[in-house]
Amino acid sequence: MERVVQFIGPRQVEVAEYESAPLPAGHLRVRTRYSGISAGTELTAYRGTNPYLTRAWNPESRLFGEGGAGLEYPVVGWGYSEVGDVVEVAPDVAGGPGVPEVGDPVWGIWGHRSEGTVPAARMTDHRLPGGLDPLSGVFARVGAIALNAVLAADINLGETVAVFGQGVIGLLATRMAELSGARVVAVDALDARLDAASRFGAAVVLNARTDDVAERVRACTGGAGADTAIEISGAYPALHEALRSTAVGGRVVASGFYQGDGAGLRLGEEFHHNRVELVSSQIGGVPSRLGGRWTVDRLQQTFLDLVATGRVETKSLVSHQMPVAEAGSAYQLLDERPEDALQIVLEF
Repeated sequence: MERVVQFIGPRQVEVAEYESAPLPAGHLRVRTRYSGISAGTELTAYRGTNPYLTRAWNPESRLFGEGGAGLEYPVVGWGYSEVGDVVEVAPDVAGGPGVPEVGDPVWGIWGHRSEGTVPAARMTDHRLPGGLDPLSGVFARVGAIALNAVLAADINLGETVAVFGQGVIGLLATRMAELSGARVVAVDALDARLDAASRFGAAVVLNARTDDVAERVRACTGGAGADTAIEISGAYPALHEALRSTAVGGRVVASGFYQGDGAGLRLGEEFHHNRVELVSSQIGGVPSRLGGRWTVDRLQQTFLDLVATGRVETKSLVSHQMPVAEAGSAYQLLDERPEDALQIVLEF
C-alpha cells in the first residue's frame, strides 16, 4: 500500500492509503525517504487561497479564466521536494543515458507519498551527488527558486541587495546573493529568522515590524537605496516596501506567490516616481536573457553542487523532522506558528 498526504478541504489533512499500481513503461519507482513541505505554495492549497481553486489556468492562452477551477479537493500528493531510493526501473528505459539504477539515491518531484512513479525523463541525472547527506536533497527545488530570483536580480559585484522574507527560500537567496558579490540587507518580521540571515551572510538585518525599512535601507546606502531588492515573502506590503527601498532606476524581483488582490501595494508612489523596474521570478522558467544557457534543471543541479561543495549550508534550515503520520500537525505548525518552524521534513 502507498501512503499519500492529501488535503480534503481547507485546513484538513489526512494520510490516505492506495494500492500501488504496476510500473508503466518509461518510468521509475522511487521509495521515499524524505519530503520537504513548502511553506509558501503548499500552504495556499492547505488554506484554500490558491488561485487554481477558483480559476482555471489555460496553458495555451497563458491566462486564468473565470467559470471553473483547475484544482479541487481532495488535493492529493502535493509536494515538490522529495528524496528517495530507486526500487524499480521499467525495462524499456533501464540502462539509458543518465537514468538512475535500482538502489540509487535520487532527488526530484513526486509529492508527499511513500513511493513515486516518475517518468525516467524527469529523473535523468537526478542521482544525489556523492557524499551529500540525503536530507539536503529536499532543498533542490526551493534552492532553485532562490537561485532563479538571484539570477533575475542581475547582481553586480559591490551592489546592495535587499532580500525581503527570510524563510527557507529567502535565507538561501541571501546566501547566494552574498556569494554573487552583493552586500545583503535582510528583512523579516521574526527576529529568529533575522539571526539566521546574519549567519547566512546578511550584512544588515531589519525587522519589518519595528524598523522603518525603506528609510534604513537608504541610510545604509548613502541615501541612494538598494540597487536591487528581492521580495520572496509573498506579502503585498513587503513588495511595496521593497519598491520603496530601491534606488532610482533599480530593480525589484517579485518571487513570492501573492494571493488575492494587492492590498497594501500602491504603484502610484515610489514605483512610479523612481521608475523602478519590477520583474517576476517563477520556477516555471528562467530569466529570458538567460534562456539560451540556463534551464530549470540546471538551476537545481547548480544549487545541489553549491551544497555538496560546502558553499551553501542547508542542515540548519531543517527545524523539524516528522513522521508522515503527523503531516496534519506539520501544516498546522507552519500555518499558525511560523516563528517556530523553518523547513519541516516528512519522514517515510
